[in-house]
Amino acid sequence: MNDKLQDGNIDALFNAILSLETADECYKFFEDLCTVPELKAMSQRLAVARMLTQRHIYSDIVAETGASTATISRVARALNYGSDGYHLVFERIGIDTENKANGE
Repeated sequence: MNDKLQDGNIDALFNAILSLETADECYKFFEDLCTVPELKAMSQRLAVARMLTQRHIYSDIVAETGASTATISRVARALNYGSDGYHLVFERIGIDTENKANGE
């Protein structure tokens, strides 16, 4: 974990998120917490990460998600050198990250 990130406010935020039990509760909380563009940006990054782990090429990711190549590169860097948070979430929620780019 990045020590620069950890503080009491972020701990409280994560505990609040962990208290949510349904998708409806998540919608309510995140709609109050975030702007629509912030939510769309986070969901876009998750979609980009899924596609990168499935070995889709950048042009396909841009076409499907609308993400910039800078965003795709940033997510790729997190997948390769980050804290494995994307991989953890994908495993837990059952997102298939097998190679789909070439019909495999």
